[in-house]
Amino acid sequence: MKAKSAGTKSTPEAELRSLIGRLDPKIQKLSRAVRTAARKRFPTANELAYDYKSFVVIAYSPSERGIDGIVSFAARPNGVFFYFSHGPQLPDPKGLLQGSAKMVRFIELESASRLAHPDVEALIAASIALASVPLPSAGEGRLIMMSAGKKRRPRPKAKKK
Repeated sequence: MKAKSAGTKSTPEAELRSLIGRLDPKIQKLSRAVRTAARKRFPTANELAYDYKSFVVIAYSPSERGIDGIVSFAARPNGVFFYFSHGPQLPDPKGLLQGSAKMVRFIELESASRLAHPDVEALIAASIALASVPLPSAGEGRLIMMSAGKKRRPRPKAKKK
């Protein structure tokens, strides 16, 4: 690999490839396939990519804000997990969704083709329907590298009564 010259900026695509390239080859291959499938399913959404040192998250959002994301996936050392926003509100008659977070639920992916399964597609469609910001009807989303390392502001302490 060539070293970057001092004035050369890496493209977001090259940066994301590098992040995914840190993972196990099997996870890399699955991540690339899931990304291709998600990009095909959400062509107008922005891809918001986050680097969390040991794993990578890519959210599909109608805006440049992660909070507006409809779905996302995390490529972790132990697998690839597909997340649905508004997870607790999604109809899940087959009991596919895992997790207990306030805003999301997930499924583990063994292959990208699972995203096309009718039960998973129904979850995706329901997540789109519950989105607070609609997906653009035309255009092409772009890849945006997001900072995951920002420190959160401390929460205010509860007042004693």
